[in-house]
Amino acid sequence: MPDQHPAPSAFSSAGDPHRVAVLVRDGLLTMELGIVHRLFGQALSPAGEPLYEVLTCTPDPGDLRTDADVTVHVAQGTDLLAEADTVIVPASDEDYTPRAAPRLAPATAKALHRIRPGARVASICTGSFVLAAAGLLDGKRATTHWRSAADLQRLHPRVRVDPDVLYTDDGGVLTAAGVASGIDLCLHMIRADHGSRVANEVARGTVVPPHRDGGQAQYIPLPVTPPRRSSTEPARTWALEHLDRPVSLRELADRAGMSTRTFSRRFREEAGQTPVQWLTGQRVDRARRLLEETDLPVDRVAAAVGFGTAVSLRQHLHAALGVSPSAYRATFRGAGGPRGAAVTDADGRRPA
Repeated sequence: MPDQHPAPSAFSSAGDPHRVAVLVRDGLLTMELGIVHRLFGQALSPAGEPLYEVLTCTPDPGDLRTDADVTVHVAQGTDLLAEADTVIVPASDEDYTPRAAPRLAPATAKALHRIRPGARVASICTGSFVLAAAGLLDGKRATTHWRSAADLQRLHPRVRVDPDVLYTDDGGVLTAAGVASGIDLCLHMIRADHGSRVANEVARGTVVPPHRDGGQAQYIPLPVTPPRRSSTEPARTWALEHLDRPVSLRELADRAGMSTRTFSRRFREEAGQTPVQWLTGQRVDRARRLLEETDLPVDRVAAAVGFGTAVSLRQHLHAALGVSPSAYRATFRGAGGPRGAAVTDADGRRPA
């Protein structure tokens, strides 16, 4: 398989739309194919021009069986993978039967060898088994549907399977947990290519949240319990209105009318994260928006989101995204943020 590198630029060359190739197989999940076309297809430039070209291919062109009572005709073969900037592999119903040993269909393996070096590669749901069998997930953090996570880890021990998250992004190789998580993943890629404004417009047009909190834990079936008389939602709403100040576990629990112990347990059940993890994630997300959409110096961004200092913001942003605030701002101002705005460093100065 070709070596994978950081994701390509938002445009193929000379302003051409970024080409997304969807590699489908017999037994494909129609919803997952539709997600890719719908979301990337709605991403437009300020002039209303498409930012992506989405094409579908398969190793054996023709009619493909689906998980529904329809067939899908795919006319294009996998030669187009050699020209794709991003390749996405949706799930097939053949992925749902655990195998005794990792195996990749010869036609699929041949198709994956056509992917050019440097292309971004992603999977949706159990499409991750294809990437893992091809060795693309070796040593990388990846996820898949929670029902299949144990099988993925058992069959591919070199993959660092995280069964709790909605999607992963590790060095230009991305995976999504389930069907709906494909929406989260596509929005993440659009956001990475063109910034929050474009991704948010796509989310609005699809009538989905631009970012979902928590991970898969909140969707795993739990033993039936009596109906609850309270929820952590009021506390989360209040916290979002006060991110610029320290927020204690005791304050959150009081807002929900619970003890701290009960609140912590309920919060994890509902949000899939601890209160501290959730607060940190919300602060990072707000910081990203401020870095993309305002001229605030980094120290003021840090204060506005409750991290206090530029040093603290830098540490948290690097832990979450692997980049500094100044580097993040420079990247997204160039990709899809406000044009012509001043980029400043942690001291409020313009970098050389």
